[in-house]
Amino acid sequence: VQLQASGGGLVQAGGSLRLSCAASGRTFSSYTMAWFRQAPGKERDFVAAIRWGASNTYYVDSAKGRFTISRDNAVSTVYLQMNSLKPEDTAVYYCAAGRPIITTITRSTGYDYWGQGTQVTVSS
Repeated sequence: VQLQASGGGLVQAGGSLRLSCAASGRTFSSYTMAWFRQAPGKERDFVAAIRWGASNTYYVDSAKGRFTISRDNAVSTVYLQMNSLKPEDTAVYYCAAGRPIITTITRSTGYDYWGQGTQVTVSS
C-alpha cells in the first residue's frame, strides 16, 4: 500500500483544513486508516483512526469535537476534516494504514504503511 497525503497549508486560528490521503492497492478497504502528527522536537502522536467499515472511529482527546475522520473506500481515500484549528495543532500530519488491535490502534507501531506527511501551520 502506498499513501499520498495532501491538503496541508497555512491557516489562521479558528480556521479549517481538510486533509486527504489517497491509497494505492486493492486492499485499502481492509485496512484501518489513521492520522498522526509530529510537531518539531516532539514525538509522532496519534490524532484519529477509522476502522475498515467506518463503523468505529477513534480520536485523541484534543481532537474530539473539532476533527472528523472519514473514508471513501470506493476511491481509496481517507480524510481528516479539521475545524476550529489552534496554534498547537501545528505539525506535520501523516496518514497510516495497518491492521492494529484495539490496544495498538493509537500507537504508531500498530501501522505498517505511512504517507510522506503534509505540513499544517496554524497562526495565532
